[in-house]
Amino acid sequence: MQENYEVIVVGGGHAGCEASLASARMGAKTLLITGNIQNIADMPCNPSIGGPAKGIIVREIDALGGQMGKTSDRSFLQMKMLNTKKGRAVQALRAQADKVAYPEEMRRVIKSTKNLSLLEGMVEKLFTKDGKIQGIQLRDGSNIFSQTVILTTGTYLKAMVLVGSEKTSSGPHGEEPSNLSESLKELGFQLLRLKTGTPPRLERNSIDFSKTKEEPGDDKNYSFSFDQKLKYDPKNQLPCYLVYTNDLTHQIIKDHLNESSMYGGFVEGIGPRYCPSIEDKVVRFSDKPRHQLFLEPESKEYDDIYLQGFSTSMPHKVQEEMIHSIEGLEHAVIKKYAYAIEYDAIDPLQLKPSLETRTRFDCWN
Repeated sequence: MQENYEVIVVGGGHAGCEASLASARMGAKTLLITGNIQNIADMPCNPSIGGPAKGIIVREIDALGGQMGKTSDRSFLQMKMLNTKKGRAVQALRAQADKVAYPEEMRRVIKSTKNLSLLEGMVEKLFTKDGKIQGIQLRDGSNIFSQTVILTTGTYLKAMVLVGSEKTSSGPHGEEPSNLSESLKELGFQLLRLKTGTPPRLERNSIDFSKTKEEPGDDKNYSFSFDQKLKYDPKNQLPCYLVYTNDLTHQIIKDHLNESSMYGGFVEGIGPRYCPSIEDKVVRFSDKPRHQLFLEPESKEYDDIYLQGFSTSMPHKVQEEMIHSIEGLEHAVIKKYAYAIEYDAIDPLQLKPSLETRTRFDCWN
């Protein structure tokens, strides 16, 4: 396979969707390459759009002609304005996204966009000539040419899933990780390791909601997109529910802290400040008697409940103890255990404000 495109976008997550749509809508012949087309716009972790800081970004994307806000407005389970008792500067719109409907809608938009092609494959190498990008090479050895390559690889670069002391070379859904890191190093990029994580998913029918506090959506219409005002029945939104950790939860975490991937020394990378694990919260905020958690529906299509705020890399047995110590979750059935994921990322100091590289060749020509 040898074909020329004006723009190649590697990765089909949120950033890859926006990059490929922006390019194609500007009239450039664009190719979006992803390891699994069904995972385009997938949300392997948080089933939400917006919130503090991120809600502003979604609105900025929309103002620039992006798609995320529009897609969210067409596929949400609940819409809520956060921090309404505080000043306007910190108020943030948050949509509880439908993890089936959102990616379906985004795939529909991408597949119907003129100038935009889709390809399922793994990019193994970037190749250059005279200090300028020339294209990419796939795992099967085929080359695709372009003088513009945009990397939106997310958590897949040399990805490693961690649970306790166990490490598995894998992406978020058990997919094979990307091996593009070696090619980036050869081109002079400095890579660093980052870490994030995801909470467990619980079976809805195993939760005692009578011991929780219901958190409904707001009783007014909101929308992320500036292009149209949504009109929907606020009473038809799905509720979330509030629960709290307690002294027993915290004691279990402290007793098993060295079994955590992070505190047991099994993690190379650093975690994001804005998304700490429950272990981090207990250690860093030891004066807090409890931490709030939210039980959030993931989709109208299935009954998994996302335990927001309970990201952890503890072994499975410890996760069970932790969860069952929480009021309302004493008999909760874990459908998917929490895990941490570690991955390669390009040192941002090697990028210009435009996100072009500062290395010896110019990715964007």
